[in-house]
Parts: sequence; structure tokens; C-alpha cells
Amino acid sequence: MKVAGFTFIKNAVKNDYPVVEAITSVLPLCDEFVIALGQSDDDTEGLINNIGSSKIRIIHTVWDNSLRDGGRVFAVETDKAFAAISPNADWAFYIQGDECVHEKYLPVIKKAMEDNLQDTNIEGLLFKYVHFYGSYDFYAHSRRYYRREIRIVRNNKAIHSYRDAQGFRLDDRKLNVKLIDAYIYHYGWVKSSKGLLRKGQNFTQFYNPEYVPDEKAIEENEFDYGNADRLLPFKSTHPAVMQARVQRANWKLNIDVKKISRMSFRRKALQWIEDVTGWRIGEYKNYRIVK
Repeated sequence: MKVAGFTFIKNAVKNDYPVVEAITSVLPLCDEFVIALGQSDDDTEGLINNIGSSKIRIIHTVWDNSLRDGGRVFAVETDKAFAAISPNADWAFYIQGDECVHEKYLPVIKKAMEDNLQDTNIEGLLFKYVHFYGSYDFYAHSRRYYRREIRIVRNNKAIHSYRDAQGFRLDDRKLNVKLIDAYIYHYGWVKSSKGLLRKGQNFTQFYNPEYVPDEKAIEENEFDYGNADRLLPFKSTHPAVMQARVQRANWKLNIDVKKISRMSFRRKALQWIEDVTGWRIGEYKNYRIVK
């Protein structure tokens, strides 16, 4: 069984993406790792080269600014990395630049790939998610956040990234996947208040081509943590590759998490049903789970 990892990235230093941690967290499972490196204004390439792994292969890309509407450019860059994977790879492990896998899940993931290798009806593996928010001490848990996403797919070039690179499709249909007992840790919203405002403005550029960032607004405002709906304390451990970054964090989220929720009665009722039964009513599923 051969496994290839892949991702896309641009301006990782400038935007403080944990891309090194993302890559190294899954590298033990990979025989090769392809990175679509967009033209950057910083030394992202040097950052990646410092990982020092012979498994890593960089392809240089130029982002198409005409595809910014709806975040489509993210899917196109994902597809560029996927297309560059060696044809003899069986599985392709996708990790975004703000995601990470805890080492405790690596044996589970490897076994799932081995167990489903010969079952060609299984086109991908579905992961659970933890969305950290504001700091490394809290995670957001509400209907606002996707619970699951495909992160391993067959090395079938008919598979392509969908919409803004959150999932995958095969010719325009949903993939048949196995849900595995492993989590992706999402760190994209772990920043200081100003950092989160800056991230929001940066991301908006890739979803609205008319948007112009406003640095003055960042300086004059603080981030509204109530957007999370609900924050819960994280009581487990972060991946080993994230420990240095966690220790470097120079801020703490000093808020009363019980007071920030602004969920309507309807949303609270739906959340209660999910908490009690595990059923998320009306959940968008970009996949078909095979039992």
C-alpha cells in the first residue's frame, strides 16, 4: 500500500499558518507528500524546505484571482496538488494548512486504509473534527461547524475538490466513504482577537472579489467570540507536533464562555437533540457513508 499526502499553501509565514505541523503530523503515514505552493510574499518555501524530508515535493503554482468568488481558487489549488501525486499511490491523504492529526490516531488511520484497500466501493475515508476557537484551550461545538469531512481519497484522478475545497466529488456525485474513529484538529480560528479580525478580512477576499481589507477596522475593533455559538473547554492533549506552537501562544481567552452564546430557542433545541441523541437534524453531508 502506497500513500501520498497533499496540500496547498500560500503566504504561510505572513498568515501564521501551522503548515509545518500539518504536514509533519501525517508524514509518518505517507510515502510522498505533494505541496502546491502558491506564489508567496514571504519565505513559505524556506519554511517547508526546513522540514527536511525527502518525501516532500513542491510544485509551484499561481493563484487565479478570477476564481476568488466563493473560494473556488482553494479547490483549484487542491486539484493541482492531487494531480501531481504519483500514479502508483493507492490513497491520497489531504490535509489543509491549518489542520493537524494527533499521533494517537495514526494507527487507526493506517488500519482503515489497509482494511479498505481492496474494497473499491469505498472511495474515501471520513474523519471527525475538532474546531479550536480563540485559543488552544477551547473548541467550538455547534451546528455552525461541520462535524465530518473526507480527508483520504482513492488516487483516482476523476476525483476532484468541491466548491471551496471542503470536500470531494467523483464526476459530480458524492463519494462513498467509511467513517473512521479519528479526528482532524482544526486550528484555523486559534488566533488573538486582532489576528482573528485579520483572518476574517483575508478570507473574505477569496469569497467576495469586490471586498477590500480595512486595517483601520482591525485596529479599532475586537473580535466577537459570540459568533462561535458555543465554546467548550478542551481537556485532552494537542498533537506532539503542535506543542511548541501551543507553548509560544502569548494570549489567553479570558471570557465567560457561558455568556457568549446567542443561539435562538430553535437552535438551542436542535443542539440539545444533537447532544442527547447524536443526530444533527438537517446536516449537510458532502458524502455517502457506507456501513
